[in-house]
Amino acid sequence: MSFALFWRVHQKSAANIPCKLALCLPKVTLRLITGGVHSAQIKNMNGVTDIDSLRAKVRDQGDIVRRLKEEKASDSALKEAISALKAYKKALDDKEIELSPKDPSFDRGKLEDLLKQKFFYDQSFSIYGGIQGLYDYGPMGCAMKANLLSAWRQFFILEDHLLEVDCSMLTPEPVLQASGHVDRFTDLMVKDVKTGDCFRADHLVKSALEAKKSNKKTPENEKQEIDKIILQLDNYGADELHQIIRRFDIKSPTTMNDLTEPKEFNLMFSTMIGPTGQCKGYLRPETAQGIFVNFQRLLHFNQGRLPFGAAQIGSAFRNEISPRSGLIRVREFTMAEIEYFVDPSDKRHPKFEDVRNTEMILYSSCDQMSGERPRNVTIGEAVDRGVVANQTLGYFMARIHLFLVHIGVDAKRLRFRQHLSNEMAHYACDCWDAECQTSYGWIECVGCADRSCYDLNQHSKATGTRLVAEKPLDEPKTVQVCECIPNKGELGKVFRGEAKTIIQQLSSLTLDECHCLNNELKNTGQ
Repeated sequence: MSFALFWRVHQKSAANIPCKLALCLPKVTLRLITGGVHSAQIKNMNGVTDIDSLRAKVRDQGDIVRRLKEEKASDSALKEAISALKAYKKALDDKEIELSPKDPSFDRGKLEDLLKQKFFYDQSFSIYGGIQGLYDYGPMGCAMKANLLSAWRQFFILEDHLLEVDCSMLTPEPVLQASGHVDRFTDLMVKDVKTGDCFRADHLVKSALEAKKSNKKTPENEKQEIDKIILQLDNYGADELHQIIRRFDIKSPTTMNDLTEPKEFNLMFSTMIGPTGQCKGYLRPETAQGIFVNFQRLLHFNQGRLPFGAAQIGSAFRNEISPRSGLIRVREFTMAEIEYFVDPSDKRHPKFEDVRNTEMILYSSCDQMSGERPRNVTIGEAVDRGVVANQTLGYFMARIHLFLVHIGVDAKRLRFRQHLSNEMAHYACDCWDAECQTSYGWIECVGCADRSCYDLNQHSKATGTRLVAEKPLDEPKTVQVCECIPNKGELGKVFRGEAKTIIQQLSSLTLDECHCLNNELKNTGQ
Protein backbone atom coordinates (compact mmCIF):
# COMPACT_ATOMS: atom_id res chain seq x y z
CA MET A 1 0.00 0.00 0.00
CA SER A 2 1.05 3.59 -0.34
CA PHE A 3 0.03 6.78 1.34
CA ALA A 4 1.08 10.34 0.61
CA LEU A 5 2.70 12.04 3.57
CA PHE A 6 3.68 15.67 3.52
CA TRP A 7 6.29 16.79 6.02
CA ARG A 8 7.73 20.27 6.26
CA VAL A 9 9.79 22.02 8.83
CA HIS A 10 9.62 25.79 9.08
CA GLN A 11 11.52 28.27 11.10
CA LYS A 12 10.83 31.82 12.05
CA SER A 13 12.23 34.40 14.42
CA ALA A 14 12.72 37.99 15.41
CA ALA A 15 14.54 40.38 17.67
CA ASN A 16 13.14 43.77 18.72
CA ILE A 17 12.55 44.43 15.03
CA PRO A 18 11.14 41.08 13.99
CA CYS A 19 12.99 39.22 11.31
CA LYS A 20 11.74 36.09 9.66
CA LEU A 21 13.09 32.75 8.58
CA ALA A 22 11.40 29.47 7.75
CA LEU A 23 12.56 25.90 7.63
CA CYS A 24 10.40 23.60 5.53
CA LEU A 25 9.99 19.93 4.55
CA PRO A 26 8.45 19.75 0.98
CA LYS A 27 6.25 17.28 -0.83
CA VAL A 28 6.32 13.72 0.37
CA THR A 29 4.92 10.61 -1.12
CA LEU A 30 5.56 7.43 0.82
CA ARG A 31 5.45 4.25 -1.22
CA LEU A 32 5.38 1.02 0.75
CA ILE A 33 6.13 -1.34 -2.14
CA THR A 34 8.10 -4.48 -1.43
CA GLY A 35 10.73 -5.81 -3.77
CA GLY A 36 13.57 -3.55 -4.76
CA VAL A 37 17.00 -3.66 -6.23
CA HIS A 38 20.48 -3.09 -4.85
CA SER A 39 23.10 -0.83 -6.39
CA ALA A 40 26.04 -2.71 -7.86
CA GLN A 41 29.03 -2.12 -10.11
CA ILE A 42 27.92 -4.42 -12.92
CA LYS A 43 29.05 -3.72 -16.45
CA ASN A 44 26.85 -4.09 -19.50
CA MET A 45 28.05 -7.24 -21.24
CA ASN A 46 27.11 -5.81 -24.65
CA GLY A 47 29.72 -3.11 -24.17
CA VAL A 48 27.27 -0.33 -25.09
CA THR A 49 27.62 1.39 -21.74
CA ASP A 50 28.62 0.50 -18.21
CA ILE A 51 28.34 1.82 -14.70
CA ASP A 52 31.92 3.11 -14.60
CA SER A 53 31.64 5.10 -17.84
CA LEU A 54 28.32 6.62 -16.77
CA ARG A 55 29.81 7.51 -13.41
CA ALA A 56 32.73 9.15 -15.23
CA LYS A 57 30.29 11.18 -17.36
CA VAL A 58 28.54 12.40 -14.21
CA ARG A 59 31.90 13.34 -12.69
CA ASP A 60 33.04 15.22 -15.82
CA GLN A 61 29.74 17.08 -16.11
CA GLY A 62 29.93 17.96 -12.42
CA ASP A 63 33.36 19.50 -13.03
CA ILE A 64 31.87 21.57 -15.85
CA VAL A 65 29.12 22.85 -13.56
CA ARG A 66 31.65 23.77 -10.86
CA ARG A 67 33.83 25.62 -13.39
CA LEU A 68 30.86 27.58 -14.74
CA LYS A 69 29.93 28.62 -11.20
CA GLU A 70 33.47 29.75 -10.47
CA GLU A 71 33.56 31.72 -13.72
CA LYS A 72 30.13 33.22 -12.92
CA ALA A 73 28.78 32.07 -16.26
CA SER A 74 25.37 33.15 -17.56
CA ASP A 75 22.25 31.67 -16.01
CA SER A 76 21.31 29.98 -19.28
CA ALA A 77 24.71 28.27 -19.63
CA LEU A 78 24.66 27.12 -16.02
CA LYS A 79 21.09 25.89 -16.29
CA GLU A 80 21.95 23.91 -19.43
CA ALA A 81 24.99 22.31 -17.77
CA ILE A 82 23.03 21.34 -14.63
CA SER A 83 20.23 19.85 -16.73
CA ALA A 84 22.80 17.69 -18.53
CA LEU A 85 24.21 16.64 -15.15
CA LYS A 86 20.76 15.62 -13.95
CA ALA A 87 20.20 13.61 -17.13
CA TYR A 88 23.47 11.71 -16.68
CA LYS A 89 22.59 11.06 -13.01
CA LYS A 90 19.20 9.70 -14.04
CA ALA A 91 20.86 7.45 -16.63
CA LEU A 92 23.26 6.18 -13.97
CA ASP A 93 20.42 5.38 -11.55
CA ASP A 94 18.43 3.67 -14.31
CA LYS A 95 21.42 1.59 -15.39
CA GLU A 96 22.11 0.44 -11.82
CA ILE A 97 18.48 -0.63 -11.46
CA GLU A 98 18.52 -2.34 -14.87
CA LEU A 99 21.69 -4.32 -14.22
CA SER A 100 21.23 -5.13 -10.55
CA PRO A 101 19.85 -8.53 -9.52
CA LYS A 102 16.08 -8.54 -9.28
CA ASP A 103 14.07 -10.14 -6.51
CA PRO A 104 12.57 -13.22 -8.20
CA SER A 105 9.94 -13.57 -5.47
CA PHE A 106 8.33 -10.19 -6.23
CA ASP A 107 5.86 -9.48 -9.02
CA ARG A 108 4.35 -6.00 -8.80
CA GLY A 109 1.49 -6.79 -11.17
CA LYS A 110 0.41 -9.79 -9.14
CA LEU A 111 0.66 -7.81 -5.90
CA GLU A 112 -1.51 -5.00 -7.28
CA ASP A 113 -4.06 -7.52 -8.56
CA LEU A 114 -4.19 -9.21 -5.15
CA LEU A 115 -4.59 -5.90 -3.30
CA LYS A 116 -7.48 -4.94 -5.57
CA GLN A 117 -9.04 -8.40 -5.39
CA LYS A 118 -9.02 -8.25 -1.58
CA PHE A 119 -10.17 -4.61 -1.75
CA PHE A 120 -7.24 -3.03 0.01
CA TYR A 121 -7.83 -0.34 -2.60
CA ASP A 122 -9.39 0.03 -6.04
CA GLN A 123 -10.21 2.67 -8.60
CA SER A 124 -13.01 4.99 -7.51
CA PHE A 125 -16.40 4.73 -9.24
CA SER A 126 -15.23 1.64 -11.12
CA ILE A 127 -18.79 0.51 -11.99
CA TYR A 128 -19.08 3.76 -13.97
CA GLY A 129 -15.79 3.12 -15.73
CA GLY A 130 -13.59 4.74 -13.07
CA ILE A 131 -11.66 8.02 -13.01
CA GLN A 132 -7.88 8.05 -13.38
CA GLY A 133 -6.01 9.21 -10.30
CA LEU A 134 -8.90 8.60 -7.85
CA TYR A 135 -8.84 5.57 -5.52
CA ASP A 136 -10.98 4.15 -2.71
CA TYR A 137 -9.52 2.27 0.26
CA GLY A 138 -11.35 -0.84 1.41
CA PRO A 139 -11.58 -2.20 4.98
CA MET A 140 -7.99 -3.48 5.16
CA GLY A 141 -6.64 -0.43 3.33
CA CYS A 142 -8.42 1.87 5.77
CA ALA A 143 -7.01 -0.11 8.69
CA MET A 144 -3.46 0.18 7.31
CA LYS A 145 -3.88 3.89 6.67
CA ALA A 146 -5.32 4.51 10.14
CA ASN A 147 -2.46 2.58 11.76
CA LEU A 148 0.14 4.47 9.74
CA LEU A 149 -1.30 7.90 10.60
CA SER A 150 -1.69 6.89 14.24
CA ALA A 151 1.98 5.88 14.30
CA TRP A 152 2.94 9.18 12.64
CA ARG A 153 0.94 11.19 15.18
CA GLN A 154 2.52 9.30 18.09
CA PHE A 155 6.05 9.51 16.65
CA PHE A 156 6.04 13.20 15.72
CA ILE A 157 3.16 15.17 17.25
CA LEU A 158 3.19 13.62 20.71
CA GLU A 159 6.94 12.95 20.96
CA ASP A 160 7.96 16.45 19.82
CA HIS A 161 5.02 18.29 21.46
CA LEU A 162 3.79 19.73 18.16
CA LEU A 163 0.64 21.86 17.92
CA GLU A 164 -1.91 20.06 15.74
CA VAL A 165 -4.39 21.96 13.57
CA ASP A 166 -7.12 20.93 11.15
CA CYS A 167 -7.63 23.63 8.51
CA SER A 168 -10.17 24.06 5.74
CA MET A 169 -9.55 22.25 2.46
CA LEU A 170 -11.37 25.04 0.57
CA THR A 171 -8.93 27.90 0.12
CA PRO A 172 -9.83 31.41 -1.15
CA GLU A 173 -7.91 32.50 -4.23
CA PRO A 174 -5.99 35.40 -2.57
CA VAL A 175 -4.26 32.93 -0.22
CA LEU A 176 -2.90 30.82 -3.08
CA GLN A 177 -2.21 33.94 -5.12
CA ALA A 178 0.12 35.12 -2.35
CA SER A 179 1.80 31.72 -2.01
CA GLY A 180 2.49 31.61 -5.76
CA HIS A 181 0.33 28.58 -6.55
CA VAL A 182 -2.07 30.45 -8.85
CA ASP A 183 0.71 31.68 -11.13
CA ARG A 184 3.32 28.92 -10.89
CA PHE A 185 1.60 25.64 -9.97
CA THR A 186 1.35 24.57 -13.61
CA ASP A 187 2.46 21.97 -16.16
CA LEU A 188 2.48 22.21 -19.97
CA MET A 189 -0.29 20.17 -21.58
CA VAL A 190 -1.16 19.07 -25.13
CA LYS A 191 -4.44 17.62 -26.40
CA ASP A 192 -5.48 15.16 -29.08
CA VAL A 193 -7.15 17.47 -31.64
CA LYS A 194 -9.98 14.99 -32.31
CA THR A 195 -10.64 13.13 -29.04
CA GLY A 196 -9.53 15.85 -26.60
CA ASP A 197 -7.34 13.39 -24.65
CA CYS A 198 -4.78 15.30 -22.58
CA PHE A 199 -1.09 14.58 -22.10
CA ARG A 200 1.68 16.24 -20.15
CA ALA A 201 3.82 17.72 -22.90
CA ASP A 202 7.33 17.02 -21.58
CA HIS A 203 6.50 13.41 -20.66
CA LEU A 204 4.92 12.77 -24.07
CA VAL A 205 7.86 14.29 -25.96
CA LYS A 206 10.40 12.30 -23.94
CA SER A 207 8.53 9.03 -24.45
CA ALA A 208 8.14 9.61 -28.19
CA LEU A 209 11.79 10.58 -28.68
CA GLU A 210 13.07 7.61 -26.69
CA ALA A 211 10.93 5.30 -28.85
CA LYS A 212 12.28 6.94 -32.00
CA LYS A 213 15.86 6.63 -30.75
CA SER A 214 15.42 2.90 -30.08
CA ASN A 215 14.26 2.37 -33.68
CA LYS A 216 17.12 0.83 -35.68
CA LYS A 217 16.06 2.80 -38.78
CA THR A 218 16.68 6.15 -37.08
CA PRO A 219 19.90 7.76 -38.47
CA GLU A 220 22.80 8.13 -36.05
CA ASN A 221 22.90 11.94 -36.36
CA GLU A 222 19.20 12.11 -35.46
CA LYS A 223 19.81 9.90 -32.41
CA GLN A 224 22.49 12.33 -31.27
CA GLU A 225 20.08 15.24 -31.72
CA ILE A 226 17.47 13.36 -29.66
CA ASP A 227 20.02 12.84 -26.87
CA LYS A 228 20.69 16.59 -26.75
CA ILE A 229 16.97 17.40 -26.65
CA ILE A 230 16.26 14.94 -23.84
CA LEU A 231 19.16 16.40 -21.83
CA GLN A 232 17.60 19.87 -22.07
CA LEU A 233 13.94 18.87 -21.82
CA ASP A 234 13.44 20.44 -18.37
CA ASN A 235 14.53 23.83 -19.76
CA TYR A 236 12.08 24.01 -22.65
CA GLY A 237 9.02 26.21 -22.62
CA ALA A 238 5.81 25.91 -24.62
CA ASP A 239 7.25 27.29 -27.87
CA GLU A 240 10.32 25.02 -27.81
CA LEU A 241 8.23 21.92 -27.06
CA HIS A 242 5.83 22.81 -29.88
CA GLN A 243 8.75 23.08 -32.31
CA ILE A 244 10.04 19.65 -31.21
CA ILE A 245 6.57 18.11 -31.63
CA ARG A 246 6.41 19.50 -35.19
CA ARG A 247 10.05 18.66 -36.00
CA PHE A 248 9.61 14.96 -35.11
CA ASP A 249 5.94 14.74 -36.10
CA ILE A 250 4.90 13.51 -32.65
CA LYS A 251 1.31 12.27 -32.49
CA SER A 252 -1.15 11.20 -29.82
CA PRO A 253 0.14 7.85 -28.47
CA THR A 254 -3.38 6.41 -28.27
CA THR A 255 -4.91 7.48 -31.62
CA MET A 256 -1.98 8.82 -33.71
CA ASN A 257 -3.96 12.03 -34.19
CA ASP A 258 -2.32 15.46 -34.29
CA LEU A 259 -1.69 17.38 -31.07
CA THR A 260 -2.50 20.95 -30.08
CA GLU A 261 0.15 23.49 -29.10
CA PRO A 262 1.38 23.11 -25.49
CA LYS A 263 -0.54 25.28 -23.03
CA GLU A 264 -0.02 25.93 -19.33
CA PHE A 265 -2.45 23.99 -17.15
CA ASN A 266 -2.91 24.89 -13.48
CA LEU A 267 -2.91 21.75 -11.34
CA MET A 268 -5.37 23.09 -8.76
CA PHE A 269 -9.10 22.27 -8.70
CA SER A 270 -10.98 25.58 -8.84
CA THR A 271 -14.46 26.18 -7.45
CA MET A 272 -16.78 28.96 -6.33
CA ILE A 273 -17.40 29.53 -2.63
CA GLY A 274 -20.94 30.65 -1.87
CA PRO A 275 -23.97 31.18 -4.13
CA THR A 276 -22.96 34.52 -5.68
CA GLY A 277 -20.11 33.11 -7.75
CA GLN A 278 -17.93 36.07 -6.78
CA CYS A 279 -15.63 34.29 -4.30
CA LYS A 280 -13.28 32.06 -6.26
CA GLY A 281 -11.43 29.32 -4.40
CA TYR A 282 -9.50 26.10 -4.83
CA LEU A 283 -9.23 22.73 -3.19
CA ARG A 284 -5.90 23.03 -1.40
CA PRO A 285 -2.89 21.56 -3.27
CA GLU A 286 -0.95 21.20 0.01
CA THR A 287 -1.57 21.38 3.75
CA ALA A 288 1.10 23.98 4.51
CA GLN A 289 -0.76 27.23 3.84
CA GLY A 290 -3.35 26.67 6.57
CA ILE A 291 -0.52 26.53 9.11
CA PHE A 292 1.17 29.67 7.77
CA VAL A 293 -1.93 31.85 7.89
CA ASN A 294 -2.54 30.74 11.50
CA PHE A 295 1.05 31.49 12.56
CA GLN A 296 0.17 34.36 14.93
CA ARG A 297 -2.52 32.32 16.68
CA LEU A 298 -0.15 29.38 17.12
CA LEU A 299 2.61 31.66 18.40
CA HIS A 300 0.21 33.20 20.90
CA PHE A 301 -0.96 29.72 21.98
CA ASN A 302 2.70 28.86 22.60
CA GLN A 303 3.00 32.02 24.73
CA GLY A 304 5.20 33.74 22.16
CA ARG A 305 8.04 31.25 22.56
CA LEU A 306 10.32 29.88 19.86
CA PRO A 307 11.00 27.26 18.65
CA PHE A 308 7.70 25.49 18.15
CA GLY A 309 6.20 23.18 15.55
CA ALA A 310 2.73 22.85 14.06
CA ALA A 311 1.37 19.73 12.36
CA GLN A 312 -1.60 18.86 10.18
CA ILE A 313 -2.98 15.67 8.67
CA GLY A 314 -5.50 16.04 5.86
CA SER A 315 -6.43 15.69 2.21
CA ALA A 316 -4.87 17.60 -0.66
CA PHE A 317 -5.82 17.73 -4.32
CA ARG A 318 -3.82 18.05 -7.54
CA ASN A 319 -5.46 17.87 -10.95
CA GLU A 320 -2.71 15.81 -12.58
CA ILE A 321 -2.77 15.89 -16.37
CA SER A 322 -2.07 12.19 -16.75
CA PRO A 323 -2.03 10.22 -13.47
CA ARG A 324 0.15 7.11 -13.68
CA SER A 325 2.15 4.52 -11.75
CA GLY A 326 -0.79 3.39 -9.66
CA LEU A 327 -0.91 5.16 -6.32
CA ILE A 328 2.24 7.19 -6.93
CA ARG A 329 0.68 9.98 -9.01
CA VAL A 330 -2.92 10.59 -7.95
CA ARG A 331 -5.36 13.50 -7.81
CA GLU A 332 -6.50 13.21 -4.19
CA PHE A 333 -4.28 12.04 -1.35
CA THR A 334 -3.65 12.28 2.38
CA MET A 335 -0.76 14.36 3.65
CA ALA A 336 0.91 14.66 7.05
CA GLU A 337 2.89 17.85 7.49
CA ILE A 338 5.07 19.63 10.02
CA GLU A 339 6.05 23.30 9.97
CA TYR A 340 8.76 24.03 12.55
CA PHE A 341 9.49 27.66 13.42
CA VAL A 342 12.87 28.61 14.90
CA ASP A 343 15.10 31.60 15.54
CA PRO A 344 17.20 32.05 12.35
CA SER A 345 20.18 33.15 14.43
CA ASP A 346 20.10 29.92 16.47
CA LYS A 347 19.22 26.79 14.49
CA ARG A 348 20.31 24.39 17.19
CA HIS A 349 17.75 21.80 18.28
CA PRO A 350 17.34 20.91 21.97
CA LYS A 351 17.03 17.18 21.19
CA PHE A 352 19.69 16.90 18.51
CA GLU A 353 22.04 14.93 20.77
CA ASP A 354 19.36 12.23 21.03
CA VAL A 355 19.74 11.49 17.31
CA ARG A 356 23.38 12.49 16.74
CA ASN A 357 24.56 8.89 16.29
CA THR A 358 21.76 7.88 13.89
CA GLU A 359 23.36 6.32 10.79
CA MET A 360 21.82 7.27 7.46
CA ILE A 361 22.62 6.96 3.76
CA LEU A 362 23.23 10.50 2.46
CA TYR A 363 23.65 11.41 -1.19
CA SER A 364 25.04 14.94 -1.07
CA SER A 365 25.05 17.32 -4.02
CA CYS A 366 28.87 17.15 -4.10
CA ASP A 367 28.81 13.35 -4.37
CA GLN A 368 26.16 13.53 -7.08
CA MET A 369 28.22 15.99 -9.12
CA SER A 370 31.36 13.87 -8.66
CA GLY A 371 29.69 10.63 -9.70
CA GLU A 372 30.31 9.14 -6.25
CA ARG A 373 28.08 6.69 -4.43
CA PRO A 374 25.85 7.69 -1.49
CA ARG A 375 27.64 7.52 1.87
CA ASN A 376 26.59 5.90 5.14
CA VAL A 377 27.29 8.49 7.87
CA THR A 378 25.84 9.62 11.18
CA ILE A 379 23.69 12.74 11.14
CA GLY A 380 25.99 14.28 13.75
CA GLU A 381 28.97 13.92 11.44
CA ALA A 382 26.99 15.36 8.52
CA VAL A 383 25.96 18.44 10.51
CA ASP A 384 29.45 18.96 11.97
CA ARG A 385 31.00 18.83 8.48
CA GLY A 386 28.38 21.22 7.05
CA VAL A 387 26.93 18.64 4.65
CA VAL A 388 23.57 19.20 6.37
CA ALA A 389 23.00 22.90 7.01
CA ASN A 390 22.04 22.93 10.69
CA GLN A 391 20.92 20.92 13.71
CA THR A 392 17.20 21.53 13.26
CA LEU A 393 17.27 20.23 9.70
CA GLY A 394 19.46 17.32 10.78
CA TYR A 395 17.20 16.45 13.70
CA PHE A 396 14.13 16.08 11.52
CA MET A 397 16.03 14.18 8.84
CA ALA A 398 17.10 11.67 11.48
CA ARG A 399 13.59 11.46 12.92
CA ILE A 400 12.15 10.87 9.44
CA HIS A 401 14.70 8.12 8.87
CA LEU A 402 13.80 6.46 12.17
CA PHE A 403 10.08 6.68 11.43
CA LEU A 404 10.38 5.16 7.96
CA VAL A 405 12.41 2.28 9.35
CA HIS A 406 9.89 1.94 12.20
CA ILE A 407 6.98 1.44 9.77
CA GLY A 408 8.84 -1.16 7.73
CA VAL A 409 10.99 0.55 5.11
CA ASP A 410 14.26 -1.34 4.52
CA ALA A 411 17.10 0.96 5.71
CA LYS A 412 19.31 -0.38 2.88
CA ARG A 413 16.76 0.89 0.35
CA LEU A 414 16.38 4.31 1.96
CA ARG A 415 18.56 7.31 1.21
CA PHE A 416 18.46 11.09 1.64
CA ARG A 417 19.35 12.91 -1.57
CA GLN A 418 20.35 16.58 -1.44
CA HIS A 419 18.87 18.89 -4.06
CA LEU A 420 21.22 20.35 -6.63
CA SER A 421 21.33 24.14 -6.84
CA ASN A 422 18.88 24.32 -9.76
CA GLU A 423 16.38 22.08 -7.96
CA MET A 424 16.05 24.35 -4.93
CA ALA A 425 13.85 27.41 -4.79
CA HIS A 426 15.77 30.69 -4.71
CA TYR A 427 14.79 31.20 -1.07
CA ALA A 428 15.88 27.72 0.11
CA CYS A 429 19.07 27.22 2.11
CA ASP A 430 19.21 23.43 2.03
CA CYS A 431 16.85 20.68 0.88
CA TRP A 432 16.91 16.88 1.13
CA ASP A 433 14.49 14.22 -0.15
CA ALA A 434 14.06 10.87 1.57
CA GLU A 435 13.92 8.40 -1.33
CA CYS A 436 12.89 4.74 -1.23
CA GLN A 437 14.20 2.23 -3.76
CA THR A 438 11.12 0.40 -5.01
CA SER A 439 10.00 -1.58 -8.03
CA TYR A 440 9.43 1.83 -9.67
CA GLY A 441 13.02 2.89 -8.95
CA TRP A 442 14.01 5.62 -6.49
CA ILE A 443 10.80 7.36 -5.36
CA GLU A 444 10.72 10.56 -3.31
CA CYS A 445 8.95 9.84 -0.02
CA VAL A 446 9.61 12.87 2.16
CA GLY A 447 11.01 16.32 1.57
CA CYS A 448 12.94 18.22 4.23
CA ALA A 449 14.12 21.78 3.57
CA ASP A 450 15.29 25.00 5.15
CA ARG A 451 13.18 27.41 3.09
CA SER A 452 13.73 30.72 4.92
CA CYS A 453 10.42 32.48 5.63
CA TYR A 454 9.17 32.92 2.09
CA ASP A 455 5.56 31.86 2.76
CA LEU A 456 5.19 33.98 5.89
CA ASN A 457 6.60 37.00 4.07
CA GLN A 458 4.23 36.51 1.14
CA HIS A 459 1.15 36.31 3.36
CA SER A 460 2.39 39.24 5.42
CA LYS A 461 2.76 41.43 2.32
CA ALA A 462 -0.62 40.38 0.94
CA THR A 463 -2.58 41.07 4.14
CA GLY A 464 -0.56 43.70 5.97
CA THR A 465 -0.39 41.34 8.97
CA ARG A 466 2.97 41.12 10.73
CA LEU A 467 3.67 37.39 10.83
CA VAL A 468 6.70 37.71 13.09
CA ALA A 469 7.94 36.64 16.50
CA GLU A 470 9.90 38.80 18.94
CA LYS A 471 12.58 38.17 21.53
CA PRO A 472 14.47 40.38 24.00
CA LEU A 473 18.02 41.32 22.99
CA ASP A 474 20.96 40.81 25.34
CA GLU A 475 21.95 44.43 24.75
CA PRO A 476 19.70 47.34 23.72
CA LYS A 477 19.94 48.27 20.05
CA THR A 478 18.94 51.58 18.48
CA VAL A 479 17.08 51.11 15.23
CA GLN A 480 15.81 53.75 12.81
CA VAL A 481 12.05 53.49 12.40
CA CYS A 482 9.93 55.23 9.81
CA GLU A 483 6.19 54.66 10.02
CA CYS A 484 3.34 56.00 7.95
CA ILE A 485 0.68 57.19 10.43
CA PRO A 486 -2.50 57.97 8.46
CA ASN A 487 -5.10 60.50 9.54
CA LYS A 488 -8.00 58.05 9.60
CA GLY A 489 -10.65 60.75 9.99
CA GLU A 490 -9.54 62.72 6.93
CA LEU A 491 -9.09 59.56 4.85
CA GLY A 492 -12.58 58.43 5.82
CA LYS A 493 -14.12 61.71 4.67
CA VAL A 494 -12.38 61.63 1.29
CA PHE A 495 -12.31 57.93 0.40
CA ARG A 496 -15.25 56.62 2.45
CA GLY A 497 -15.65 52.86 1.79
CA GLU A 498 -12.12 52.55 0.42
CA ALA A 499 -10.50 54.15 3.45
CA LYS A 500 -9.99 50.87 5.32
CA THR A 501 -8.11 49.30 2.40
CA ILE A 502 -5.90 52.38 2.02
CA ILE A 503 -5.08 52.44 5.75
CA GLN A 504 -4.14 48.74 5.66
CA GLN A 505 -1.90 49.35 2.66
CA LEU A 506 -0.17 52.29 4.35
CA SER A 507 0.38 50.26 7.51
CA SER A 508 2.08 47.48 5.55
CA LEU A 509 4.69 49.73 3.88
CA THR A 510 8.33 48.84 4.40
CA LEU A 511 10.94 51.28 5.70
CA ASP A 512 12.16 52.08 2.17
CA GLU A 513 8.60 52.53 0.89
CA CYS A 514 7.83 54.90 3.76
CA HIS A 515 10.91 56.99 2.90
CA CYS A 516 9.93 57.13 -0.78
CA LEU A 517 6.38 58.18 0.07
CA ASN A 518 7.64 60.84 2.50
CA ASN A 519 10.07 62.26 -0.07
CA GLU A 520 7.38 62.33 -2.74
CA LEU A 521 5.02 64.24 -0.44
CA LYS A 522 7.76 66.74 0.36
CA ASN A 523 8.70 67.26 -3.28
CA THR A 524 5.28 67.27 -4.92
CA GLY A 525 2.91 67.92 -2.05
CA GLN A 526 0.69 65.06 -3.16
